Amino acid sequence: MRVSISVTNFSWPDGPKALGSKLPWLVREADEIGVDTVWVVDHLLQADPTAPPGDTEMLEAYTTLGFLAASSERVRLGTMVTGVTFRPPSLLVKAVTTLDVLSGGRAWLGIGAGYHGDEAEAMGLPLPPTAERFERLEETLRIALRMWAGDESPFAGRHYRLERPVASPPPARRPHPPILIGGTGEQKTLRLVARYADACNLFDIPDGGRTVRHKLEVLARHCEDVGRPFDQVEKTLSTRLQPGEPADDFVARCAAAAELGIEHVVLVTPAAWSAEGLATLGAAIPRLQDVAA
Repeated sequence: MRVSISVTNFSWPDGPKALGSKLPWLVREADEIGVDTVWVVDHLLQADPTAPPGDTEMLEAYTTLGFLAASSERVRLGTMVTGVTFRPPSLLVKAVTTLDVLSGGRAWLGIGAGYHGDEAEAMGLPLPPTAERFERLEETLRIALRMWAGDESPFAGRHYRLERPVASPPPARRPHPPILIGGTGEQKTLRLVARYADACNLFDIPDGGRTVRHKLEVLARHCEDVGRPFDQVEKTLSTRLQPGEPADDFVARCAAAAELGIEHVVLVTPAAWSAEGLATLGAAIPRLQDVAA
């Protein structure tokens, strides 16, 4: 069982002036205790519903990931997840490739259709209708895979046209950085996961595992439809680490998730990450090495 942390809240008690020291501390601790990936959200405004009211601190994702790469040695790095309309496809692919090259092959492409209408309106970001966003998502995935394969031939889609999509240097991770598609929609998102992604991301719904089982069954059918082995897709689950949660309880929750077919848990906290939360993970992660889906 892999364990990752997601940074959704940058509001440490010391305020914005501490971000330059808190983030290196966080990623170095993650390196030390065996965290698989440090994820950051890709928003311009605070979107965590547990954050304090008002416009609290939020950092641009790929600048932050580059800073984290320079402060770490082992953990993988990615967004959970980038809205497809935030950046043109070639710019997004270049950002992920740059992160991968400079980190020695530790980058993910975390991507989704996007959803945050209030943020888009406030910050002047594009947010086309849902159907168009999914069309753009699929075209972006096709462009990424072509660029990473070294295919510089013209791309002509419904929404994007690239005359010569060059990716130089190529990513350090071969054949390409792993792709995680966020979201659980059964008709579109999970179909795209089956066709293009290395990992899905489901949500920890408190219903005894019924929703997770169902979503994985849907994903398995999509994999069968496209002729892809179901076990090629890494199954990740976003869940919350509660303040003061004992390591024993967390290990038990991970074991229960593994029984549902989950291989990788992604943790958020209702505040900025603390030494207490990382200590819990440090105690739990060695015990999860033999927990398998």
